[in-house]
Amino acid sequence: MRSLRAWFARLGEVVLKQRRDVELSAEMESHLQMHIEDSIRAGVEPEEARRRAAIALGGVEQAKENYRDRRGFPGLEAVIQDVRFGLRTLRKNPGFTAVAVLTLSLGIGATTAIFTLVHAVLLSSLPVANPNELYRVGDVEQCCNTGEIQGNWSIFSYEQYKYFRDRTPGFVELAAFQAGTEMVGVSRPNSSQPAQSMRIEFVSGNYFATFGIRAYAGRVLVPDDERKDQPPVAVISYRAWEETFGADPSVIGGDFTINNQPFTVIGIAPPSFFGDRLTNLVAFWIPISDQPLVNPTYPKTEAPQQYWLDLIGRIALGADPQQIGTQMQVELQQWLLSPIAQLQTADRASVPKQTLRLSPGGAGIRMLRDQYILGLHLLIWISTLVLAMACINVANLMLVRATARKSQTSIQAALGAPLSRQIRQALIESMILALIGGLAGIAVAFAATRLILRLAFQNTSVAIHASPSLPVLAFAFGVSLLTGILFGVAPAWIAANTAPIEALRGLGRASGRAGWAQKSLIVGQAGLSVVLLASAWMLMQSLRNMRGQHFGFETSNRYILHVDPQMAGYKPAQMQSLYRELHDSLAAIPGVSRVSFSLYTPMEDDNWSEFVYIEGQDPPALVRNQNEVSWLRVSPEYFETLGIQILQGRSLNDQDTPTSEPVAVVNQAFAKKFFNDENPLGKHFGFYIYRKQVGTFEIVGVSEDTKYGEPTKSFVPMFFLPSTQDTRFFDSSFDMTQFGAFEDASHNLNAVELSTLGKVPGLEKEVREALANLNPDLAVIDFRSFAQQVDNAFSQQTMIATLTSLFGLVALVLASVGLYGVTAYSVERRTNEIGIRMALGAERRKILGLVLREGGNLTLIGVVIGIVAALGLTRLMGTLLYGVSPSDPVTFVGAAVLLMAVALVASYIPARRAMHIDPAVALRHE
Repeated sequence: MRSLRAWFARLGEVVLKQRRDVELSAEMESHLQMHIEDSIRAGVEPEEARRRAAIALGGVEQAKENYRDRRGFPGLEAVIQDVRFGLRTLRKNPGFTAVAVLTLSLGIGATTAIFTLVHAVLLSSLPVANPNELYRVGDVEQCCNTGEIQGNWSIFSYEQYKYFRDRTPGFVELAAFQAGTEMVGVSRPNSSQPAQSMRIEFVSGNYFATFGIRAYAGRVLVPDDERKDQPPVAVISYRAWEETFGADPSVIGGDFTINNQPFTVIGIAPPSFFGDRLTNLVAFWIPISDQPLVNPTYPKTEAPQQYWLDLIGRIALGADPQQIGTQMQVELQQWLLSPIAQLQTADRASVPKQTLRLSPGGAGIRMLRDQYILGLHLLIWISTLVLAMACINVANLMLVRATARKSQTSIQAALGAPLSRQIRQALIESMILALIGGLAGIAVAFAATRLILRLAFQNTSVAIHASPSLPVLAFAFGVSLLTGILFGVAPAWIAANTAPIEALRGLGRASGRAGWAQKSLIVGQAGLSVVLLASAWMLMQSLRNMRGQHFGFETSNRYILHVDPQMAGYKPAQMQSLYRELHDSLAAIPGVSRVSFSLYTPMEDDNWSEFVYIEGQDPPALVRNQNEVSWLRVSPEYFETLGIQILQGRSLNDQDTPTSEPVAVVNQAFAKKFFNDENPLGKHFGFYIYRKQVGTFEIVGVSEDTKYGEPTKSFVPMFFLPSTQDTRFFDSSFDMTQFGAFEDASHNLNAVELSTLGKVPGLEKEVREALANLNPDLAVIDFRSFAQQVDNAFSQQTMIATLTSLFGLVALVLASVGLYGVTAYSVERRTNEIGIRMALGAERRKILGLVLREGGNLTLIGVVIGIVAALGLTRLMGTLLYGVSPSDPVTFVGAAVLLMAVALVASYIPARRAMHIDPAVALRHE
């Protein structure tokens, strides 16, 4: 209790400091007067009486200081005084402060911006209850699979999900959701507005319960909503409710039309919940059982071999995920051997080899993580190098400043300033500078994060925001604190090694050690600059190579839009007539020369594949794993619209009718893979699973290779089927129901390609009006030029190359500023020496060469060190480079020449100043 009272008493001394100082002065003056009066009464003169009184009290000011040292919190007050002194010092040196803060804000801002993206993509968990309890069934990302053995299973059918859900007690909840999302047409009954294309996801009834998510308003889906006898319902995302429907409260319980089918919105998801992925944010969640209602052309819920669902579960308290995974692997193998799986006889032998593993699911589906992990790791290293350069630059500035203030430090030491106080003062000043730079860096970070998001996700909605968050703020604060300590060490070291005798000698110049410390920092900056410049140069060259390659199609005056006839309720039998009407409507737009349709388009990141059997070649059981090829169903004029050349034979045209013989066009890669040097025209092939129809398709043409997938990968074998023909098999040994749905789905041509005679003003508006006139429910999902689509394929490479180039530019500026500062200080420090040289007859050009040589030598040493370091880093970048060698000599020579040129300019300014030093003034410099 006594210690608590003492603590409050000390606190009162701090709070009432000014009042206590007044009282102390009055009391000391009272004591002083009493001593003076006693002396005067003893016959002492007044002046002598005051002197004796001061001696008796031991010095008034000293007595006050002794009292102040014992009251309040002396240590805290001393720190506050140091902080105030540091702020005054920085305010009196605005040039130094501005350069240091700007340098730090660039370094800390760049690093914090990258950390924002890294934290969101690689480190953060979903905003759900207890994410550490969530486990995903599987450990790889897949889109969809039709009847193929997976080996390592990560995607499942609806029947498999129900089988696991009912037989795996280790999960408190096991939910299923669509692997990916799909676009639908959404409208409200009795509305004059046309249907809008929006993104939906099919989920199980316990989806929200598994994640521990409650509704913002209304209610979420429950297992009963998954029953077939229940009316169709949906949950809308908060984002879609606010942005698309203006936060209209009537949305809850309101009727909506989704793909021409009635649905009722029963609730709104909370604002923080964006789903199970970071990208392609969902507008509506719909029960899995309603999938055939939304997409009647391709129903998936009743097909046991239609693998299209991801599974995620919340494990029971104390359950072992590895043990659950082992149990589910046994369940998987049992299911595959059951009649419901409809597994082909050839695949039964591989059932014991099928595996299944559980992986942490708290972060959701991490396709984005796998896609960006290499690039983000590279950016982390590069931004760290920029931060290191910023710290080196500020450390150099602080070192120069501390060296220049060495005389002042010596005087303070001579007057009795404690060594600990001087070291603390230097560290506090540097930390103040770092914290100010950190605050400015946060502003830079959020602006840079917006730039990164715009570069990385140009046409994709993502759940990543450039707004303050606790991890980002904590990271920025930690980086600021650490950098402050690091570049405050040098001034503190100088203060600790300053002898009071130097004040008496009047020494104000830097010692040799300090000069070498500054030079070492410049060498380090130059080396880091070479590393960043070489990396940026290689990545930009790689990006140019990617963009400059021949993709197999033309992009000028080509446009693409996506529609989905299912949104407007069209059935498979109505597709051909719809495409004819749509073709005529779009072709009538002035300036449009050609119109075609296809399942997907080049560089769209979509793919349909199938195993094929070439007539007359080895039995398919022996070569099945080698015979997977991509394929595409297209309309007549498809190749002509996109500018894809037909190298042999003919294109697909209107002569390919439902009554004519089935034909196909193959690409060069297909012809080379299966026919080598033989002429493929007239040869036949078919789908692997229908071996009796191995001669189904006759090859009538060979097209040039075209990039449909990742632009950095090789051309893949492909074949093209005409949209005007159907593939129908009648084989009693197979169930044709599933293939019939598959065939109907392949005729749902969502992509529309346009070729124009030149730039057509208002083309998108004309296209939308043409579709609205044809059917208001036929929504345009998106519209873009083919050039934009190609650019989107390089979004990640563009982001990495652009940011690396920006970091390289910042590094170059920092290196030049650092070199300029050291050279200028060196000239200032050697003013007397230069004056003596000139007085003794040294020519001005030799003085210029002397200064330039010093800066050039430092830069050259840094370049050599940097090239060695860059060789190691660029080898690690090998997977990100295209058409560029990690040891490309041109890159390293170019980076070295650029840095040397900038260093020459940075050194020339102080060197020119040295040339014009007046010897008479220089000799009086000391």
